[in-house]
Amino acid sequence: MTVRIELGESSYDVVLEPGCLSHAEELLDLDRKVLVVTDAGVPEEYAETVAAQCKNAVVVTVPEGEGSKSFPVLEKLLVKMLEEGFTRRDCVVAVGGGVVGDLSGLAAALYMRGIDFYNIPTTLLSQADSSIGGKTAIDLAGIKNSVGVFRQPKKVLIDPETLKTLPARQIAAGYAEIVKAGLIADAALFSLFEAGDVDPVEALYRALLVKKSVVEQDERESGLRRILNFGHTVGHGIESVTGLYHGECVALGMIPTCAPAVRERLIPVLARLGLPTSVKADPDKVYAALLHDKKAADGKITVVRVNEPGSFELIPLSPEELRDYVGMVVKS
Repeated sequence: MTVRIELGESSYDVVLEPGCLSHAEELLDLDRKVLVVTDAGVPEEYAETVAAQCKNAVVVTVPEGEGSKSFPVLEKLLVKMLEEGFTRRDCVVAVGGGVVGDLSGLAAALYMRGIDFYNIPTTLLSQADSSIGGKTAIDLAGIKNSVGVFRQPKKVLIDPETLKTLPARQIAAGYAEIVKAGLIADAALFSLFEAGDVDPVEALYRALLVKKSVVEQDERESGLRRILNFGHTVGHGIESVTGLYHGECVALGMIPTCAPAVRERLIPVLARLGLPTSVKADPDKVYAALLHDKKAADGKITVVRVNEPGSFELIPLSPEELRDYVGMVVKS
């Protein structure tokens, strides 16, 4: 299956095909110098498989985890390309999860004022969300994604076979983003999760269609694209002070931002998937991190709320209301 992201001159294909990693050379232009970026938590054979299909591959493995989205690691990639004589005709390929994709995409956008970038996400979370849409970023001073640019990839390859090596917890974290897509724009997809009748490839495809529609209408998040932040306002605050995965934090963040009737339906779905429905942490620290992460307008922060599956509204909340939201899922 191929999903075409229509963005004029920046349009590109997202190829969803089991086994596509093994014939990436047929789908990507690898007949040049290629910086293959992966991290220590990704099975080595994935980057090796891609590198073996390149004319001239340089493989860089960064440390696993959010800490790699930093200026020192970004500089390492840029210096490596300089040392290896990369030109504007060469490219970067990310092989890994969202951290690798965000970091590598930014490096490609900056080097020589921009070279080609291909994304090969290997986690369900990155396949369903961060691999498309063109957001690239690193973190600064503990604030997620505070330095970055919008730069669309040339193509995205999604190989569901890579999910076979993921632990159950990471699969569950990925499903959180797919549930999010259903809640904001595809009620039938959410119903599949309620029924417990979910085919991973079909669910992933439907989530991609949701993101395709939103990104095509609002590439640079000036309006509609903000709905993709459903669950992220509270979720990012939790992520900043706990050791939970991004998808687990999004799951927690969705709970208070649903209408009560939807919340009653959502919590059993999350529990069945193995996702948390509450977390033990310091609510004050989560709240403080949340305020750092989100910009306020007129003293209020806009939050995405779901009153019925498949729909959304944007509502401004006061700091006091947000503190109440945190208290619904964060227990001291």
